Amino acid sequence: MAAGSASPQGRSNRAGLVAWCFYDWANSAFAAVIVTFVFATYFSKGVAATEEAGTTQWGYAMSLSALVLALMAPFMGAIADNSGRRKPWIWVFTLVCAAGTAALWFARPDPSSALLALVAVGIANLAFEGGVVFYNAMLADLAPRDSMGRWSGWGWGFGYVGGVACLLLALFGFVQTDTPLFGLDKAAAEHVRATGPLVAVWLLVFALPMLLVTPDRPATGMPAGAAVRKGMTDLVATLKKVREYRDIAWFLLARMIYIDGLNTLFAFGGIYAAGTFKMELAEVIQFGIAMNVTAGAGAIALAWVDDWIGPKRTILISLLGLVGLGTVLLIIESPTHFWIFGLILGAFVGPTQAASRSYMAHIAPAELRTEMFGLYAFSGKATAFLGPFLVGTLTLVSGSQRIGMSPIIVLMAVGMVLMLRVPDVRR
Repeated sequence: MAAGSASPQGRSNRAGLVAWCFYDWANSAFAAVIVTFVFATYFSKGVAATEEAGTTQWGYAMSLSALVLALMAPFMGAIADNSGRRKPWIWVFTLVCAAGTAALWFARPDPSSALLALVAVGIANLAFEGGVVFYNAMLADLAPRDSMGRWSGWGWGFGYVGGVACLLLALFGFVQTDTPLFGLDKAAAEHVRATGPLVAVWLLVFALPMLLVTPDRPATGMPAGAAVRKGMTDLVATLKKVREYRDIAWFLLARMIYIDGLNTLFAFGGIYAAGTFKMELAEVIQFGIAMNVTAGAGAIALAWVDDWIGPKRTILISLLGLVGLGTVLLIIESPTHFWIFGLILGAFVGPTQAASRSYMAHIAPAELRTEMFGLYAFSGKATAFLGPFLVGTLTLVSGSQRIGMSPIIVLMAVGMVLMLRVPDVRR
């Protein structure tokens, strides 16, 4: 099969593509509720000894899980290319992510629970990212080449809608109500801790359409042991022939830098809003809901732009918006201005991610697609320790969250400059 082509079954199976988008809906709840807004804020303000210590500890936990994933992903992708099927991997990672997320219920509002919370969220984040490797690799087998940008953007947009829906449920069902569901004890922070099991159930329920309906590649029949050995051998051979994939290497380098900045923005956005602009947890959730709306709208709106002007230009436009607006957010002092510019910034978040995925789907050779998406995940995590480490350490040293957040802008600006080097993959 030629690189970038899709199987006849994949082309005609619109139900399979819609079900594939549902996985974005399912796992976005983890990113929005746990990693970015609700639980990250609860950990720094309610579990850790101090907000500064919580910011640092949360950053280190995210860094460690990202480093482990970065080391694992290329090997997993190469093995999957030899065994054929991808959905069994997604099943396993989804179940592990749900288990780790559910365990956050036991993170009581006391520093003695900090280690448990960090271990649970680290394992859940590792599994979350692992499942995305194989999920992303399915795109080019399902969507026609001339509409991959649209389906990638629609998937991201659908994911943001799912994040909003779960945040609304967390807000009105548990966090911002005098009578939380199930009679939870607010004095023991049960209304916030319950968001862990809530996201776990959400993930399991809404992952089912993709896992049951979306077609998978057929198994190759290669025994598991042989697939592991050949996958590792193939990966080493690919790395040795990196000059043959020079364009992919440049793209992965650029993405490694700018996605580190973007991921760090997600990890610390709620913490920054709470600490610098003195937002209460309920207001942080409200801001998260509004930002997810603008991010989803941006991903959906620019999905057609991706297929029109190409994913490279879409990425560059989005990064320019992120760098400019991100700089403004580090300078302004008014909470009202923070809301305005933060929501506008959100419109550039989704297109950056969606166009990056479609760019990789376009440029990756078909026979190495999962392996390349493993390297894609590696590029997103190889330096992922750097952003949280810089933010956590700079915040600790300076005592200022504004100064601590500044490396995010630098990372996205450097990635944007490197992105100028990659080729345009439009037909």
